[in-house]
Amino acid sequence: MSFEVAAESYDRFMGRYSTQLSAGLADLAGVAAGQTALDVGCGPGALTAELVARLGPGSVAAVDPSEPFVAAARDRNPGVEVRRAPAEKLPFEDGAFDAALAQLVVHFMADAVGGLREMARVTRPDGVVAASVWDMAGERAPISPFWVAARRLRPDAQDEAGLAGARQGHLAHLFAEAGLRDVEVAELDATVTYESFEEWWQPYLAGVGPAGAYATSLSDEERSELRESCRAVLPEAPFAVTATAWAARGHA
Repeated sequence: MSFEVAAESYDRFMGRYSTQLSAGLADLAGVAAGQTALDVGCGPGALTAELVARLGPGSVAAVDPSEPFVAAARDRNPGVEVRRAPAEKLPFEDGAFDAALAQLVVHFMADAVGGLREMARVTRPDGVVAASVWDMAGERAPISPFWVAARRLRPDAQDEAGLAGARQGHLAHLFAEAGLRDVEVAELDATVTYESFEEWWQPYLAGVGPAGAYATSLSDEERSELRESCRAVLPEAPFAVTATAWAARGHA
């Protein structure tokens, strides 16, 4: 699995969804003028941009372990402090922010509870920690059609349903385990329309995330079989994919 890819590759793969989720997650966290906020696992900066629109660049910081994503987030959000760091080791002092948010990140943390605890550490007492994760187990993620098609060919294909927070109730459980209080949950939706099957398929060939890594690991013949299996799963183009993420908020 890799996110050491060009920001534009991520934009085509997941960016159109994450941009739509950003306002809903910021609303859930209660982000409003006068606050400071941290975007954990910021990627190329979709949620960062939403936070900047609400708070101004001087009140927003962001981190990501991927150097290409850090560079893109800096370029796209001038004035924001963007650092390269994992969620499990945030380079900020205790209580530095009013809110810490992680969009589509918890399931990729090496230690999900540890990452959430770090988010709580850098959030002031009674500040808010919020996160979202695609509903992988419920097959409501943007990549769910891909994994359905992959398992039709190879039932043992390792999908992302077992990742942290990716099933109903698990994200809230992780929040509680991390010591967050007054945990509330919600669902966030995003819809993307594809004008052709190729518009949907090509981003997987950039190797972004587990699905992209799986696609690029196959032989040409196997990848061609997967491509046609995906085509059979999806509607005729143009078609829309609506995806749903689990979201949670809690107090530090």
